[in-house]
Amino acid sequence: MAELNCQFVRPDKLVYEGLVDHLILVTYSGELGVWPGHAPQICALGDGVVRLHQRSEDGGGEIDVVISGGYAEVVNDTVIILADHARLTNDIEPDVVMSTRTKAMESRDKLPDGDARRAYYNNKIKWCNLLLKQTSEA
Repeated sequence: MAELNCQFVRPDKLVYEGLVDHLILVTYSGELGVWPGHAPQICALGDGVVRLHQRSEDGGGEIDVVISGGYAEVVNDTVIILADHARLTNDIEPDVVMSTRTKAMESRDKLPDGDARRAYYNNKIKWCNLLLKQTSEA
């Protein structure tokens, strides 16, 4: 049976590694389905959820990973996903994310308008909002 070898990493750790039946990437131009035999491709990743569909011999099911930015390479039935930010949806702790978001908003609001450091906090808030959206949809 045809399958894909998937390696999913973020800067600080390996998120997932293993065989999958197929997967759905979230790109800036929409979703991209990848099945065995897919043509070689490199794409920029957007913000959303990458869906890894497990093989039936591994129990089937879906592993969802929230991402924000990065790149994916598809070649020879191997998919390497290098995400700027990534978190398994079953690993999101809403209370921790809310606390992080609140602290980021407070830190940002202490800075004067026009301060370039506000962009860091805005990105952190955006990431927290993306994570919280997944917990509210579960």
